[in-house]
Amino acid sequence: MLHPIKKPRVLLADDHSLVAAGLRSMLEQVCDVVGIVDNGRALVQAAESLNPDVILLDISMPELNGVDAARRLRKLVPRAKLIFVTMHTDATFVREALRAGGSGYVAKQSAPRELTTAIEEVLRGRTYLTPAVTKGFVNDALHQPAAAMPGSLTTRQREVLQLVAEGRSNKQVAALLGISAKTVEFHKSNIKRSLGLTTTADLVKYAVRHGLASE
Repeated sequence: MLHPIKKPRVLLADDHSLVAAGLRSMLEQVCDVVGIVDNGRALVQAAESLNPDVILLDISMPELNGVDAARRLRKLVPRAKLIFVTMHTDATFVREALRAGGSGYVAKQSAPRELTTAIEEVLRGRTYLTPAVTKGFVNDALHQPAAAMPGSLTTRQREVLQLVAEGRSNKQVAALLGISAKTVEFHKSNIKRSLGLTTTADLVKYAVRHGLASE
């Protein structure tokens, strides 16, 4: 059970307001919810300033997806435990989340009690995988390699790919990343070549399929 007096400090990241409110209501009796953010970039900033014990984050989040956000969080707040709370239950997503530094993985369709169990487990230094993904994860690891995540892309290319898939113009992407519009176009061309894609529509489909953007 979580300690009744010293509540763990938890930071929530989910771009669906109802989900975030539900998570907060579920946890506030046993945790100190120190903040709620709705995109990956805001999560990185909030985590650095709030220094939480546990961070709950989704895979698909605007501006910066959860996997890439986790990679940054591991360096910025290495003490914090990361638990992915997501609709994605494919073994490929689980693997990438753990590689990025996740200590827990909970499906959004799980029972509420499972989330507090996950928090308890990661605070004890263990890894928690929801039963909803465990069987598929083990079977995949033993028998069938899943389709690769876009690991062949650089961090900057993944950022550009996600923002383009979210419908942002080259100028908007450039402003968010602090680069020129020409550099954005250069990255887009390299991404298409690397992934064997030809159009922006192809990039969008690829990003959605790999959890870098929502439909």
